[in-house]
Amino acid sequence: MLANKGFTNFRLYKSICMKIRLPLLKKITPLAVMVVLAGCSNNDKKQDPPKPVANAPVTDIKPKEKDKALEIKPGIINIQDTVSPKTIVLYMKDSAASFERIGTKLGKIYAGKLAENIKKSGVKMTGAPMAWYKTFKAPYFFEAGIPVNKKPGKLLSGVFIREMPADSAMVAHFYGPYNLLSQGYDALKERLKDEKKKNTAPPYEIYVGNQLDKDGKPIDPYRVRTDIVFPHH
Repeated sequence: MLANKGFTNFRLYKSICMKIRLPLLKKITPLAVMVVLAGCSNNDKKQDPPKPVANAPVTDIKPKEKDKALEIKPGIINIQDTVSPKTIVLYMKDSAASFERIGTKLGKIYAGKLAENIKKSGVKMTGAPMAWYKTFKAPYFFEAGIPVNKKPGKLLSGVFIREMPADSAMVAHFYGPYNLLSQGYDALKERLKDEKKKNTAPPYEIYVGNQLDKDGKPIDPYRVRTDIVFPHH
């Protein structure tokens, strides 16, 4: 919705792949990783303030603050009206007291009981991890899941099954930092309004892109894809 918090820990990422042993798990991406990466700034060396210039325009914005403002750019959003496939999802419910804690919680869910349930039951992961958000301010309540090929014979404590029917869906393919995802939601709401369409189910996010390269180094967030899905009619 983070220093090496949550799922940015590459060791944790590798441990999930070893637990389930599925290439698709390399796509696992938690919701909140790039927020801290974007927020962490380098320690610049102190510089002398610029000398005043005659007749220069007066501004309350310091040069460094103005430069930082110019560096912020909106996410890249490509909207597609499509059909979401029928899907079976193993998921868990959880909450986070702060925005920064969401990534940590998602990482534990994907790498913990969901990975264990998939491994023990013999089902296969069929897509990227996903999440539904019940609230968009602290405390954050959410459900995190992994799509699988069939219902497992047995569920671990706290793990649930959600069967999602095939449905019309407006999807925003969003490329950018996670703290800008609200731009994708706003764009989808505007598109649905323009086309006089209504939601038929709660929206959800699919973490398609991987935030780390093969060496465990962060990838440019504007190259990391997150799908925001609005089922509609």
